[in-house]
Amino acid sequence: MADDLDSTVRRTDPDRWLSSRFITCPAKRADVIAVYGFNQELARVALGAREPMVAEIRLTWWREGLDDLLAGKPARGHPVMQALAEAIHRNTLAAAPLEALADASFDELEPGRFADETALERYLDATSGAVMALAAAITGGVDAGALRPAAHAWGLVGLLRRRAAGVDRFPESWSDAEPAARARHALAAARAPIATLPVEAFPTVAHLALVRGYLAGCEPAELEKRARLTWAVLRGRV
Repeated sequence: MADDLDSTVRRTDPDRWLSSRFITCPAKRADVIAVYGFNQELARVALGAREPMVAEIRLTWWREGLDDLLAGKPARGHPVMQALAEAIHRNTLAAAPLEALADASFDELEPGRFADETALERYLDATSGAVMALAAAITGGVDAGALRPAAHAWGLVGLLRRRAAGVDRFPESWSDAEPAARARHALAAARAPIATLPVEAFPTVAHLALVRGYLAGCEPAELEKRARLTWAVLRGRV
C-alpha cells in the first residue's frame, strides 16, 4: 500500500515527491507522502470532475472521512485515508491545517473565488500553506507562520502553471505580470526563515529551488530537478 501511494505521488506531485527523497527517516517520509497524497486526491476531485455536484459529493466523502480520523474512528477503506490515519496518529497532527485543506477543495468549485487579494491569500494559506505546515510539523516541528512566504511562493507558481493551462485566473486588479512578481517577492521573503530550518525539515521546502526556473518558463527534466534539489539541500538554501 505504501509503495503504491508513493508511486502515485511521484506521478501526480513530482516536485514535492523529489524533495521528500531527502527525508532520511522512512516513517516520516511515509507520513509526508500521506499528506501529499491527501492533497492530490482533493485536487483531483475538485479540478477533474465535469459536474460540480458530483465533485461536491466526492469531496464530502473525503471531508467526512477526515472528520472520522480526527475523531479517532477507523480510516475508510482507501489507501490515502489509511496512510493519513497513521500520519495523524504518529505525529499528533493538528486538525486545523487538515480541515483547512479539505475545505479549500470545495472553493476550487467556485469560478470567482479569487475576486480579491484577500481571498487569494486565504486560499494559499489553506492549500500550499497547510500542506507545507503539515509536512514541516512531521519532519521538524517547525512553526507554520515562518513558512508562510515559502508556501505562498509555491502556491502562486502552481496557480501560474495552471493558469497557463487555462484552469485558473487571478484578481482582476492584477496585471499579467503581477502573479510572477508576487511569487518572486514571496520567494525572497522566504529565504531568511528557510535558512534557519532544522536540517531534517529542509526537504519540506527544497522544491522551492525550482521556482525561479518555472517563473522563467522552464520545465526542467527530472535529472536536472534532482541536481537542483540536491544542491539546495547541501547548501540549506533555495
